[in-house]
Amino acid sequence: MITGKNYIGNLLSSIGNITFQTFNPKTNTENTAVFYEASTIEIEKATELAAEAFQTFKNTSGLKKAAFLNEIANEIEALGNELIETYCSETGLPEARAMGERGRTLFQLRSFANLVSEGSWLDATIDTENLNRLPIPKVDLRKMLVPIGPIVVFGASNFPLAYSTSGGDTAAAFAAGCPVIVKSHPMHAGTGELVASAIIKAAEKTNMPNGVFSNLNSSGIEVGAALVKNTNVKAVGFTGSIIGGRALYNIAAERPEPIPVFAEMGSVNPVIILPNAAKNNGINWAKTYASSITMGAGQFCTNPGLILGIKGIDLTNFIKKLSEEILHVEPTCMLHPKIIDAYETNKVKMQNQKGLQTTANFENETSQNYGRQIITTVEGDTFLNNTTLHQEVFGPFSMVVQCENFHQLEEIISKLEGQLTGTILAEEEELKAYSNIINVLQNRVGRIIFNGVPTGVEVCPAMTHGGPYPASTDSRFTAVGVNSIKRWVRPFSFQNWPNGLLPNELKNENPLGISRLINGVTTSKPIN
Repeated sequence: MITGKNYIGNLLSSIGNITFQTFNPKTNTENTAVFYEASTIEIEKATELAAEAFQTFKNTSGLKKAAFLNEIANEIEALGNELIETYCSETGLPEARAMGERGRTLFQLRSFANLVSEGSWLDATIDTENLNRLPIPKVDLRKMLVPIGPIVVFGASNFPLAYSTSGGDTAAAFAAGCPVIVKSHPMHAGTGELVASAIIKAAEKTNMPNGVFSNLNSSGIEVGAALVKNTNVKAVGFTGSIIGGRALYNIAAERPEPIPVFAEMGSVNPVIILPNAAKNNGINWAKTYASSITMGAGQFCTNPGLILGIKGIDLTNFIKKLSEEILHVEPTCMLHPKIIDAYETNKVKMQNQKGLQTTANFENETSQNYGRQIITTVEGDTFLNNTTLHQEVFGPFSMVVQCENFHQLEEIISKLEGQLTGTILAEEEELKAYSNIINVLQNRVGRIIFNGVPTGVEVCPAMTHGGPYPASTDSRFTAVGVNSIKRWVRPFSFQNWPNGLLPNELKNENPLGISRLINGVTTSKPIN
């Protein structure tokens, strides 16, 4: 299905002939709404419209883009309970989670609106001419960030609002001046279509160009692959598995004109518990981490799936208490039967690894599709020699690695794959004593947490949600916060350009009143 300004049409009945339904994991039944697979014709039409819209949208002022973003937020709010009910029926998640995620989605949209309404984010940089400079006269150069073109955004399975149709990727792309084509996640197609309708209404109310947004449904991988291959598409945003993200990355790289894929993928989010923390506060940390590991049935990209400590009585007590506490948590519904099937398969795969011990395994009967938590432990040598143990188990699973000494702990951290987060549980003085541990961890993660839990991603300018591969495909960028807009722009310079024909951001008189870097000095003053 395509939804887009002036392109809502009834193409479905005449073009689409493959249908699918979403699933309610809590009731273990299919939802009644029927969705159509996007056709090749619809894919072509959506990308063509996006390319046409880009010619206008790229020059849309920051104030007009801000009005568009704010109106999207307003229209999503206006969906009311229908959106919340659809969200819950397609995910099995509770109403409070749906409302919280909706709030975060609205906040993201309005944050980007505030960013672009002002304009300094464009990094306007001016080096004025100096014709008297010897031996070579200096030319006039003016640089700013410009949008790169139509973006394809893939909806995430675990965040139907904040990382999907109107989520961070879409909001950032609109703010940058890039049209968006969403490949809606099949698990929450109904939620996606409701949000798409809000975006369409907002586009119409604020007079955005036709084709600025399209929403395509598909239960398989073919539509997504076709979108990434399409020559009108200039970049991709993805949140999901390593397998899915890497597949899209490879497709994009093999194009005659390769394009960037900004994918946020797998992470076990290592937690290092240093000796004094284990000794003095290990019991409390065990209680805290029992909650963190099971939050949302472990279906967060920042779920703490790996805990590292130094072997000894204090770590043993921590493991014992963690194992006790986690069994007191009632399992919750996972997002889809396929997700819980993958969880159970990967859980068993881990348990079958030589040297791995299960210290807690929730074995009571639960409702269908509820994920039962598990804690495992393994010796440091075994972990080092078996990279299967390094992989993510998406769900309420965590592994405690008992290292022989600090040298082995450092070695293990250095050999981990790239991660979104790393956490240090320590007394403050320990941070100074074990600075090497922190330095090694910094090389493997995008964000370090001190005495906390990694679950939870604050939406603010200082947030980094990304990390070395395979946590993300480009560790220089964040997928959360207003700085994520930098994925959808590129630097562009004007040389010796007539002042009257320059963008307002670069004109001598600085009509927008923004902060600019002029001849090495940051100022909002005009150029005389």
